[in-house]
Amino acid sequence: MQALAQSFGCARVVYNDAVAARRAAWLAGEEYPTSGALQKRLITEAKRTPERAWLANVQHSMLQQAVRDCDMAYKNFFDSLAGRRVGRRMGVPRFKSRRDKRQTIRFQANGFRILDNGRLRLGKIGDIKVAWSRNLPSVPKTVTVIKTADDRYFASFVVEVGDETADPVLDECGNEIEAGLDLGLSVFAVDDQGRRIENPRFLRQAERKLKRAQRQMSRKQKGSNNRAKARQRLARQHAKVADARSDWLHQETTRLVRENQAIYLEDLAVSGLARTRLAGSVHDASWGSFRKLLEEKCARAGRALVVVDRWFPSTKTCSACGHAKGAMPLDERVFRCEKCPLVLDRDVNAACNILAAGRAERLNACGPDVRPPTGAVGVEAGTQRSAAKAQ
Repeated sequence: MQALAQSFGCARVVYNDAVAARRAAWLAGEEYPTSGALQKRLITEAKRTPERAWLANVQHSMLQQAVRDCDMAYKNFFDSLAGRRVGRRMGVPRFKSRRDKRQTIRFQANGFRILDNGRLRLGKIGDIKVAWSRNLPSVPKTVTVIKTADDRYFASFVVEVGDETADPVLDECGNEIEAGLDLGLSVFAVDDQGRRIENPRFLRQAERKLKRAQRQMSRKQKGSNNRAKARQRLARQHAKVADARSDWLHQETTRLVRENQAIYLEDLAVSGLARTRLAGSVHDASWGSFRKLLEEKCARAGRALVVVDRWFPSTKTCSACGHAKGAMPLDERVFRCEKCPLVLDRDVNAACNILAAGRAERLNACGPDVRPPTGAVGVEAGTQRSAAKAQ
């Protein structure tokens, strides 16, 4: 592990040197140096100096990849400023710290090899025993070695796979079954049939152990070995919570995708809700990861996932007559319509509205593959059925 630690340190230093060179060029009003120029200055020429001679002890392509990662970070930053990048605005690249809870190094194809005995050979590091989670479908192009806060190591490979839109594990569910889901905190999700997915609250259940581990670490002297051990115990407790949540999310999303041909969700402002007094519960629920996993598995299994507009008043709208109430406080758990005799659970009513809105959105969508396959293959986007018959 000493060779791995040295590789992490060298990659971090080269990345920080690349960020410093970019900042110096910006302050001087000069053009940003290219990736090739930075690699020549920060790696090739730096190895000949006494201050950076130890860079020759690690694999060369790994250091080159650190410079490429810096280039990609700046590209994402400028694309975000110009509006060419989808998602939240990216910040300016910062220096990496040796105390970062996550350390990574990346090797190109010439820097690693998978041996016949299942071990992973890394350049200038040696053979590493690997517990393989699955067989690789093709020859890997790159491998990223990740060190987590609890001192666990993972190897992530980049491989080529075929254009397969259906996962053999996710079998077809026969007739088209749809589900509208209303997400919440007291109950994780409620569908239009009234079926509930209880919120496991992994972080809340582990709070006592986390507090105890945090107190023990705070009482240790900074810089001591006992504090390092206490920090590792705390990181392991957090890792257990994260692993349990991830496993549960995978199980629930796989079940939903297996049982339904179409799933409808509401678009929640998770980043905004995470800044309220319910931030801990919102992060513990992990709605963002739930939606991301559903998107990936639906795309792989050929299912349809429709996200309803964020401003659609699913909670205040009657699912029977469509009348929208003026206000609906959180303590009012039963929806009573003012125009019709509907009396329904608040979450079930919202799930029914999400289902109806999702169906309408799905019918208005363009493209040949917006609906589950029914035997015919779409050819022309936006072609009406009447027009297709006329042809």
